[in-house]
Amino acid sequence: MTRKTKIIIIISSIALVVAFIIGLFIYSLSPVSKNSEKVIFTIEAGSSKKDIIDDLKNADLIKSKISAYIYVYAGNKNLQAGTYQIDRNESLGEIIKKFSAGEIYREVFTLTFVEGKRLTNYAKTIAEALEITEKEVINIVNNQEYLKELIKKYWFLSEEILNDDLYYPLEGYLFPAKYEFFSDTTVEGIIEKMLDTTALRLEPYKEKINNSKYSTHEILTMASIIELEAVSKNDRQTVSQVIYRRLDKNWSLGMDVTAYYGVQKEMGETLYKSDLNNNNPYNTRLTSKIGLPVGPICNPSLDSIDAVFNPTNTEYMYFYADIKTGIVYFAKTSDEFTKLIKEIGGN
Repeated sequence: MTRKTKIIIIISSIALVVAFIIGLFIYSLSPVSKNSEKVIFTIEAGSSKKDIIDDLKNADLIKSKISAYIYVYAGNKNLQAGTYQIDRNESLGEIIKKFSAGEIYREVFTLTFVEGKRLTNYAKTIAEALEITEKEVINIVNNQEYLKELIKKYWFLSEEILNDDLYYPLEGYLFPAKYEFFSDTTVEGIIEKMLDTTALRLEPYKEKINNSKYSTHEILTMASIIELEAVSKNDRQTVSQVIYRRLDKNWSLGMDVTAYYGVQKEMGETLYKSDLNNNNPYNTRLTSKIGLPVGPICNPSLDSIDAVFNPTNTEYMYFYADIKTGIVYFAKTSDEFTKLIKEIGGN
């Protein structure tokens, strides 16, 4: 064997060894699994790079500590403390990139706020999620200083919500929907995310609101009544028309749903004569109460808000909403209404 041949063999052997080492190194940087199992991994404040790599190996998130040391130290990677969510099918490079960027994992939870429910119902939902009391939630959303901050932030909020007669100033303004929140959110964070959605949903109506003789507060008050009085789109638009006609004629609205809210009874509970005659700023069953109640009586859906802007064109002045069936009966005159009530057995 010639000297030249020996050199070629040595060089080839070295090349093979280097290629093997490089291949092994690259393999060691690849994911530990093809499965996308998620693992929560925490880097404690003050942890060294060695500690972090050791913990990654102990958690079976990397294949080789040595390769990880080389990758991290050679690249002078900065690893930030925090809690991360890692998939087992992520490579070492992808994991370290998360640590370097500080892509901290935050758990989320979902809350569903149902259309037509009151702020007190929403407060209960929020309280259960945040493990606080309903009273704490109410104290926050009724705080005058906080309300003033919200008025500055949202175009549709005005000083009308500072009226002392209102039971809950933000009633009617919290848009009902399904929301996701980070686990570290606050009552204020939840409220403002809902108000953000209200702003988004009201934006298409902004010009109509600005041109209306009614304020946003009054429009949402009408929508809240419509929400509880009718279910179908057509019925809601017709109820809307009845409200407008009664307001134009300076009649009392005479609507039971406002009486329920005035005495804070749930829909369907028995309303006694004393409830119907209760002199509160919401009760439109009082003949002396002309115009709208002092504020919304629930948080209405978009359909009910839309109905305020799209009333039907009829001559109806009266209606009876059957809570059990959801059917709404309409009448033009007092005599027609009296006859209607007798026929359907209403009261």
